[in-house]
Amino acid sequence: MAQPATGPAKGPRTAPPLPAATAVHPVDEKLPPSRLVPAALQHIAAMYAGVVTPPLIIGQAVGLDAAGMTRLIAASLLIAGLATLLQTLGAGRFAGNRLPFVNAASSAGIAPMLAIAETSAPGRQLPAIYGAVLVAGVFCLAVGPFFGRLLRFFPPLVTGVVITLIGVTLMPVPVGWAQGGDATAADFGAMKYLALAAFTLVVILVIQRFGRGFVKQVALLAGMFVGTLAAIPFGLADFSALGSAPVAALPTPFAFGPPEFQPAAILSLCIVMLVLMTESSAGMLALGEICDRRTDGPTITRGLRTDGIATLLGPVFGGFPTSAFAQNVGVVSLTRVRSRYVVAAAGGALLVLGAFPVLGAVVSLVPMPVLGGAGIVLFGSIAVSGIRTLSEAGLDDSSNIILVAVALGAGIIPLAAPAFYAGFPSWAQTVLGSGISAGALVAVLLNLFFHHLGTHSRNAVALKSP
Repeated sequence: MAQPATGPAKGPRTAPPLPAATAVHPVDEKLPPSRLVPAALQHIAAMYAGVVTPPLIIGQAVGLDAAGMTRLIAASLLIAGLATLLQTLGAGRFAGNRLPFVNAASSAGIAPMLAIAETSAPGRQLPAIYGAVLVAGVFCLAVGPFFGRLLRFFPPLVTGVVITLIGVTLMPVPVGWAQGGDATAADFGAMKYLALAAFTLVVILVIQRFGRGFVKQVALLAGMFVGTLAAIPFGLADFSALGSAPVAALPTPFAFGPPEFQPAAILSLCIVMLVLMTESSAGMLALGEICDRRTDGPTITRGLRTDGIATLLGPVFGGFPTSAFAQNVGVVSLTRVRSRYVVAAAGGALLVLGAFPVLGAVVSLVPMPVLGGAGIVLFGSIAVSGIRTLSEAGLDDSSNIILVAVALGAGIIPLAAPAFYAGFPSWAQTVLGSGISAGALVAVLLNLFFHHLGTHSRNAVALKSP
């Protein structure tokens, strides 16, 4: 509100200051290139490894060649760029939360998609995965407007269990990479592979310990770069695929075959989609606090609708389930640069990277042991995020302890005993064979049993939505 002038009664009056409503909010501030570009690079550095992780893991699991891996990575970058642009710039009142919010393929879907691949016929793994992802996208679009009412069924107890299981169940993946990546090879587990993985891990730890500012933020990428350089003299880096990768090309629709719709696979990814929607909602609420811009119901609905659109569009070009990137929320909090146009610039850069497959080929050339060393840090940090969430979930209550214990146990069974569900029907193997899906189902059911059925106000801390 304008204040009255404080000058003398006679003489000219000073002009009142502009009303606060005319000031540009930090979220809507358009920074000059000298500030925008470095800030956007920080977001790209923070998210790049996470964006390319799902295509790297799934591509390796289904046996794609170098060309297929390049296509998969390019599609992941392209969808991430489109989703981030839609989220930050918005599309009227239909989609986009207009916050500095990054959307890309989530690691939460990796384990269920690996389970789908294992139960599908050779050559049909990706079509089965993409069919389930398509339905999960439709599910997100349908449930998104009403999701606020469902949040109470996904308190920190449930989401903490799921996030922890994501990190734990994925840990065998980087361990296999550290041993060479190909379990059928004669030299699988050779000391040269283990040494390279250990060297990469040590480099990441050293950078994290002694690095400052931007260097510390890109410790994972820097470690992978140094590890790849170290692999060259020992013949452990193969750059032959780089010459055959097209410089510029747009992803071809359904390049890996038309989608197939398997009920068990669809159920598995719809469960994961609920978890991703919870994470996105929590991320929007947290980012609203950081940016000092209230995140209301319509904002969350538009944000979740963007998740659904990206998840629905992703399989057409080779993408995977899309959600928020929590690490970029951390970048906003750390740098205090709250402009959504900074993140939009980062999304535009990802879009360009996706349109030039040769850039994706560079990432696919990182040796498996190097990815193994970096993957231990990446997936371990996901588990730590889950543990942090559980620490806020009221574990001083015995019912909550039992809930978490049983749900984690159910989720670890497929990891500890892969053949445990071998005698079950195929649909049950797909759902229960994924530790994330099994743990999430048990956590939701036990949360209903302990905190909803026949109770009204018991354990309020456990019912608090994230």
